[in-house]
Amino acid sequence: MTFYIRTFGCQMNEHDSEHMAGLLGSKGLIGVDSPEEADVIVVNTCCIRENADNKLYGHLGYLKTIKDERPATKIVVSGCLAQKDGEYVRERAPYVDVVVGTHNLHRVPELLDESRENGPVTEVWTTPEAESVHFSSDLPPMNQDGASAWITIQQGCNNSCGFCIVPTVRGPEVSRAFDDIIKEIENYAKKGVREVTLLGQNVNSYGRDLALKARENQDFSLSSEEKSLKPWFAKLLIATGNVRGIDRVRFISPHPKDIRPETIAAMADTKEVCESLHLPVQSGSDEVLSAMRRGYTAERYLEKVNAAKAAIIDLALSTDIIIGYPGESENDFAKTLDLVSEVEYDSVYTFIFSPRPGTRAALMEDRFISDEVIAERMARLRVVVEHSALKKHQERIGMIEELLIVGPSKRNTEVISGRTRQGKLVHLPDPGQELRGALVSALIVGASTHYLKGEMREIISPPQSKTFGKKIPIKASVTVG
Repeated sequence: MTFYIRTFGCQMNEHDSEHMAGLLGSKGLIGVDSPEEADVIVVNTCCIRENADNKLYGHLGYLKTIKDERPATKIVVSGCLAQKDGEYVRERAPYVDVVVGTHNLHRVPELLDESRENGPVTEVWTTPEAESVHFSSDLPPMNQDGASAWITIQQGCNNSCGFCIVPTVRGPEVSRAFDDIIKEIENYAKKGVREVTLLGQNVNSYGRDLALKARENQDFSLSSEEKSLKPWFAKLLIATGNVRGIDRVRFISPHPKDIRPETIAAMADTKEVCESLHLPVQSGSDEVLSAMRRGYTAERYLEKVNAAKAAIIDLALSTDIIIGYPGESENDFAKTLDLVSEVEYDSVYTFIFSPRPGTRAALMEDRFISDEVIAERMARLRVVVEHSALKKHQERIGMIEELLIVGPSKRNTEVISGRTRQGKLVHLPDPGQELRGALVSALIVGASTHYLKGEMREIISPPQSKTFGKKIPIKASVTVG
């Protein structure tokens, strides 16, 4: 039997898809490149923005034509939208065989068996059954390319941002055990992985719940500092950087209100931690930030940005910005433009406000911004963002950069691509040898808004893994949140 997975959403969703791919593979299913070839089709969903619903049901309409031709094909809908809508998914698309939420993805093989015996099934847990299930570290090996790995350190979120549905579909913050994380990283390093990205909804609050639990349980094995209810994220960054074989450490996403001096110090002092920081500001207006319930002002945000810039040499900064939040005035938007100009981000992910049911912002209909105004603001913001991005890239021309080669370019077979420590994409002429997973040095010879051009100088370190294996096909439409 064969399977195909289509992923919508963020890196956490992609990581969940890899877990499901590992599960299905352990049951003897083989990954294929298209839904037309698959006996089992999994759609892993996102619900961060309104058009996510339209994308899902439009895609399911296409999958129905496949099922009409091959009735034995099983369709699984998983992830955040499945968690939010539950049985409603099958009301909209009665040909779906399995609907499964975010907390019980490990149950996909069993639910498929149940659907074969008893017909369509919906199983959405409101909370995780246990932490050992919540963090699927015991699941089969995931889909990695031999060079990089994602490591889940935390699920859920305790914040109450006015626009965000994540706490509803992912639940409250639950941190994974510190030693389990390090053990997983060590295992990946032994397999040739040299770059890890720590994943969580709010990574820099990692460990706060573990400290609270240790205090409640009177755990005397922890130091007083570990039980002080301070996050453990800085400690985790340092420990990850100390794992033998790991050359690069990244993380996503932190919340500006929770980034602490010790985290900035850990980034500066741990050479394996990359000089890259994604710090979502969302707006430059204090009034809008207050309405969003973000927990910081523009001034406080800039203080943290400047502290990071001062401590971390050659730091690349990226951010998220929401355009058209309910009540955003022209003056509010002008403050966002001013902040973006002042910070000079390397890259910016811009999002049009999308009301999500159950959030505070969805109730502010009388303050919604017109599509015409939003489009005009988006165009103005794009000019500022692209000017800054191009300037940052042009400044790197003539530099020698260390690249981790990620593989052939998707658009040009005569080009290979790599990432700098700052996460910048660099295209190089293909040298005619397998370098995926290698560290190389390259001279930067050209720049555009979204990528750099380089010429390879030398191989610093060959791929640590000599056999990469077949990459399980997982088609993704990724959103940075």
